[in-house]
Amino acid sequence: MEEQPSTSSEAVPEKTMGTPANVSVSLTDVTPTPYRLLAQRSGRRTLRRHFLRMIRRVALLLVVDITVISAARTGLSALREWSPSSEVVNWLLPSGVLGGPSSFVAIIVGLLAMGAYMQGDAWNEATRVVKGVAAGAGLALWTGLDATGVALTTVRWVSVVLLLGTLLVAFRRILWNIGSSMYAHFGPTERVIFVGRPTEADAQSLLSIAESRRIEWLGWLTEALDVEGHLGEPAMVWEALSNLSPDTVIICGELPPDEFQSVVEAATVAQCRIFSIPRYMEMTSFTPQHVSEFGVEFMVLSFPAFKAGQLMIKRAGDILASSLGLLALSPVCLAIAVAIKIDSSGPVFFSQKRVGFGGNVFRMLKFRTMRLGADSEKASLAHLNRTGDLRLFKIDNDPRVTRVGAFLRRCSLDELPQLFNVLRGEMSLVGPRPFFPEDLHQYQDHHFLRLAARPGITGLWQIRGRSDITDFEEVVALDRKYIDSWSLLLDLKILALTVPAVFRRRGAY
Repeated sequence: MEEQPSTSSEAVPEKTMGTPANVSVSLTDVTPTPYRLLAQRSGRRTLRRHFLRMIRRVALLLVVDITVISAARTGLSALREWSPSSEVVNWLLPSGVLGGPSSFVAIIVGLLAMGAYMQGDAWNEATRVVKGVAAGAGLALWTGLDATGVALTTVRWVSVVLLLGTLLVAFRRILWNIGSSMYAHFGPTERVIFVGRPTEADAQSLLSIAESRRIEWLGWLTEALDVEGHLGEPAMVWEALSNLSPDTVIICGELPPDEFQSVVEAATVAQCRIFSIPRYMEMTSFTPQHVSEFGVEFMVLSFPAFKAGQLMIKRAGDILASSLGLLALSPVCLAIAVAIKIDSSGPVFFSQKRVGFGGNVFRMLKFRTMRLGADSEKASLAHLNRTGDLRLFKIDNDPRVTRVGAFLRRCSLDELPQLFNVLRGEMSLVGPRPFFPEDLHQYQDHHFLRLAARPGITGLWQIRGRSDITDFEEVVALDRKYIDSWSLLLDLKILALTVPAVFRRRGAY
């Protein structure tokens, strides 16, 4: 496909919003950039803040846990040498128990497996911490089961769980109290907005959240004009997200299903955490999870593709795979470059402007498959576009395609240079289909969600028919389905199915 000329026009928002007294950012500022694109771009900053919070939380908890375990081992060593208790301690907890790096690692792994480093208030739950210690201690002690017997091993296991479990719960509670106090002075606080009309049942929870020292409350998006911190109506969520750049959106009042879905999609695009009072279980396509945050029980609403930890794992896989792919396929790329130069005059590579992660525009690389001057011929060939939609410009037997280009397109070899885009972080191996920036002004609200993930070299659209899919809404639906059900296993499945899809050459033009 050739690069399309830009036809986008910058939109000026028609609505403005009121500003709560405690918000320093004015929502009445009019910007020439569409709010939806601004919200996408602010999503990168929001995601970075979430990621840094996760790193700080895990690092701090690891420091506490390692310190407590080290102190417990040092204390046990002293008790083993202290004459009044040495005989009992050496029998109950000899030097092999909690000794060596393997036992140390086992406890940390157990805590990790039981979710003792999770987001929200989950890391501070006593039962979760004790279960983690129990799992880790069992992992550390089971190797000595044959030598010591079931009874003695069980006694030692219970002793370790009681000792370490009590110490870790106590010191994590101390950390919680100290951390809550420090948040008020040093931050970083979490920027939160409320959406919806609150019910009486929500009032106490909302008061607790607004007064929390861990958050900066930005105000309300509600139709009720008499509430404190009124920002505007829920329909103005895009404006609020782009101007205030919140970290978290809390849906705490009744919203119509379509309005609720719009708020969720907008907040997801902006990479916000989304919480809701548990009354919307059947209204969304994802599976909500219960979580405790700010001391209040919520239902967290999120898509699996947009969590910081998953994005980090996905990015690491992209870097490794694209590096190995470029190295292994370099002879093939060299042969293709030579064939292109022999077949027609012009450069080997062709680049197109596409919209990527966070609404950023990047240049997507391809091997050139058309003759020089193909861009200027597009207007004269527009009547042959079989989709009838400029966002999907498809021509059967396009006369601009060269002989080598036709072969490259049928085999999807023209996409190989996009491995450089993957390595640079502009694309992913698997993801939504990348589209042109000039099409953004035609997007409706539900189209923007697909732009909140890195575009992919392949995806569900690739294995479901490629160019045979001529309906833009069908492409969007496939991208949405990928985002709704994302997992590493799904990525591997799509990569595996891409190979036979290419060999079938279905929908390749």
